[in-house]
Amino acid sequence: MPEKKLRVELLSMTPDALSLIYAAFRQCYHAGFVGDMWPRLLSGEIDRETQADFVRKTMESGHDSPVEHVSLTFAVEGVSRACSHQIVRHRIASYSQQSQRYVAENDLDYIMPPAIARIPEARERFERFIDEVRSAYGDLREILVSHGRKTKANEDARFVLPQAAETKIVMTMNCRSLHHFFNLRCCNRAQWEIRALADAMLELCRERLPALFASGGARCEQLGYCPESPKFACGKYPTRVQAD
Repeated sequence: MPEKKLRVELLSMTPDALSLIYAAFRQCYHAGFVGDMWPRLLSGEIDRETQADFVRKTMESGHDSPVEHVSLTFAVEGVSRACSHQIVRHRIASYSQQSQRYVAENDLDYIMPPAIARIPEARERFERFIDEVRSAYGDLREILVSHGRKTKANEDARFVLPQAAETKIVMTMNCRSLHHFFNLRCCNRAQWEIRALADAMLELCRERLPALFASGGARCEQLGYCPESPKFACGKYPTRVQAD
């Protein structure tokens, strides 16, 4: 089967997301009960630009915990198992990943690193290895089935599958976790595959909630300097030491 390409779809977002975040922020500074304000937010009596402006300014102050009340859910395909291992390290999130135990990998879709794809001899060796694995996986499944493993054959044959194997995943994060994810994974120093995923997710977030995500991305974009030490900085921005 062919090499798979990244695809990201936004499946769901908390309803009335901007108004909900505005209400949560306002409750922190408002003497009254925002439950009484809620109908006015939904009706447009307090217009969306007013809400958005308040949310932007409050977030700029460093107060961001109320954005946890809104979550977004993404469907992702065309990422490798190597990438998914990095994704699930972000713990304040929910994940549902395609199982290699229940889904047979007979076709073995895969992800090829661009650095390998650019070099003809590296690409040829990579693709030859994938063919070898595909054959070994199929042979092992057949042998296991013939020895009585039946539907359990997948869970043992999968041990030969590489980290390049393509996977699909549904992931849900609240807005605060998303900002943290983008801070780390949109950075030039992030691994290329998860950076491409983060960039695609950020684009969708900016389309749906610009008040929250217009300034999202690598941490240096908000700070105006690189928070890394000079040893690890990519050079796009001066480090904190250099900026001082």
